[in-house]
Amino acid sequence: MTKICVTGAAGKAGRAVVADLLDHGHEVVATDMVPHRTTVPVLQADLTDYGQTVEVLQGVEAVVHLANIPAPGLRTPAVTYTDNTAMNANVFLAAAQQGLRRVVWASSETTLGLPFDVPPRYAPVDEAHYPVPTSTYALSKVVGETTAAHVSEWSGIPFVALRFSNIFEPHEYERVPSFWEDPESRRWNLWGYIDVRDVALACRLALDAPVTGAESFIIAAADTIMNRPSAELMKAVFPGVELRDVDEYGTLLSIEKARSVLGFEPAHSWRGELGDAAGA
Repeated sequence: MTKICVTGAAGKAGRAVVADLLDHGHEVVATDMVPHRTTVPVLQADLTDYGQTVEVLQGVEAVVHLANIPAPGLRTPAVTYTDNTAMNANVFLAAAQQGLRRVVWASSETTLGLPFDVPPRYAPVDEAHYPVPTSTYALSKVVGETTAAHVSEWSGIPFVALRFSNIFEPHEYERVPSFWEDPESRRWNLWGYIDVRDVALACRLALDAPVTGAESFIIAAADTIMNRPSAELMKAVFPGVELRDVDEYGTLLSIEKARSVLGFEPAHSWRGELGDAAGA
């Protein structure tokens, strides 16, 4: 049994990760700013404060760091940047001080160029289409990935950054058919998404994957959120962009690296949830 700290444990991803780790026999220390109970009590801590960060990581073997302002536009740009950067730096430095064996943390698809007001250079976009931050939120994640690389080099701790696509819980799939009339409605992330249960899977796999140094992985569903072929979507919205090999309805946020290194294979999709009722 491994004792793992999950930060941001009261959030959408955090709740799923905590439950999944418990289901697989791990002991979990859950922490968040929000006084909310998941399947375990949540320790309230402000990770922008280094002392509190050190305290929540005491006695654990690894951390799944999900705590951040989760998207641009929720707080002012400067607050988003400074708070996220502080939280990430504090967790990374405290992990090194405490001698943790691994850090898994939430980076973001936004580091790849979202919302693609400037079209991507090619598709499917992969880990090499980086860094292209267009907001202080995305920039905070780019700074986090840079910080992780150096702290990993100093400490010898593997750091795994998971660039999550737009996270969906099962009940949210009822909204999906409303996207289909207008391909522009979801162009901002190349029609990507990820089921929250597959977020939890990716985090668990990343804790033990054969990774050294600091590595980053796109984590998305194997398909797009749309009901039309991926090549048609690209032709309609990004007609001048090079389209590389992609399955008929395949994701345009490449998960090949996550498949090969982490052993990640998404198990859930809107098609599985809506099925024939959606004309899938």
